[in-house]
Amino acid sequence: MNFPTHLKYTRDHEWIRTEGEIAYVGITDYAQSELGEIVYVDITTEGERLNREDVFGTIEAVKTVSDLFMPVSGEVLAFNRELEEKPESVNASPYEDGWLIRIKPADVSELDTLLSAEAYQQFIG
Repeated sequence: MNFPTHLKYTRDHEWIRTEGEIAYVGITDYAQSELGEIVYVDITTEGERLNREDVFGTIEAVKTVSDLFMPVSGEVLAFNRELEEKPESVNASPYEDGWLIRIKPADVSELDTLLSAEAYQQFIG
């Protein structure tokens, strides 16, 4: 499993990477491996302001559909449109090509409540 140390993690298996005032959100390597083959990503919250832990979309694997949760409050700026044609990018590259949404966090102090890579590894066992 891959747990990049420059990311923050949630107990719902999302990750967040900040780049200035913008952040990228996706699901962890652990989550994609547990879900199996990703066949569809449904995100209809582009342009919306959501609170931390609100559902921002769903991800569908061969055998299940799972909700996706906001790691921090903020505005959903964009959905990774590449996933419309290649949802399997989430499996192949969960931290790079398989990012799900780009957001503008409302309160960057919420990032301090998220898990480090080490704490996330301990959380999943």
